[in-house]
Amino acid sequence: MDKLGVIDSLFGVRRALIGVVHLRALPGTPGSNLDIAAITSIAVQEAREYEDAGFQGVMIENTHDRPYLKAGVGPEIAAAMAVIGAEIRRATALPLGIQVLAGANSSALAVALACGASFVRVEGFVFAHVADEGLIEASAGALLRYRRAIGGDHIRVFADVKKKHSAHAITADVDIVETAKAAEFFVVDGVIVTGVATGHPAEPDEVTSVSRAVSVPTIVGSGITMENVLHYPDADGFIVGSSIKKDGLWSNPIDLDRARALVSPSTLIETETAAQTRPAANSRAPNASASGYRRFQ
Repeated sequence: MDKLGVIDSLFGVRRALIGVVHLRALPGTPGSNLDIAAITSIAVQEAREYEDAGFQGVMIENTHDRPYLKAGVGPEIAAAMAVIGAEIRRATALPLGIQVLAGANSSALAVALACGASFVRVEGFVFAHVADEGLIEASAGALLRYRRAIGGDHIRVFADVKKKHSAHAITADVDIVETAKAAEFFVVDGVIVTGVATGHPAEPDEVTSVSRAVSVPTIVGSGITMENVLHYPDADGFIVGSSIKKDGLWSNPIDLDRARALVSPSTLIETETAAQTRPAANSRAPNASASGYRRFQ
């Protein structure tokens, strides 16, 4: 539960919808086939579409840079994302977020500082997990010291807990609520709860339990649709990048009809009403599955 009003301070609303721009493959990556100008043009257009649809925020992510490097990227990736982010900032009034895959959290902060972004999405903030790229270990201590060193304390850090596309067997005895509480103790600005993979919904009971256990914002980070958004009355925000694309596929262009439907006033009003009438839930969520590894679908 966002007791400190972080979401309202960033987005001007109590519950925010944040659209993801999946950047085309950047220079030096296996799938790269466009120059920076072309990639930027596409990204700016998608950011404008999110703004036109009524989203309250937008973020960029180097999703097409598969296969990802672990916990770091080359300077060409950070430079490209900073340029793209700056152009999006010029083209729209939406608060901008940055994620650099996979787990390149310091690079995300550097990009955010350079282009004037408001927040970053990070993974591996506390504890550890095994992802596609290998073992991802906790980064909170080094990351927040780096944020201070570069003068970026104004950039909010939103961290995935029990993140998607990962195996959590090594922390199977630590449930998602305790993971979120550890992230809060380590001074995160918000926690992100996801399903097992991109486009897969989070468990509503887990979102509720996490939200009621921490004072920082709880954001749903995958699988949000027009049909299930009401299942998360305790969420403070939603990061959306699949259901509002054509055919519901993250790599496709934005479907403006889908995007507008998700942000329709009736949806937001009904969600607010549900949040006020939701019965109390158990404060602890069941242990996260030690398996359930899924790739992009």
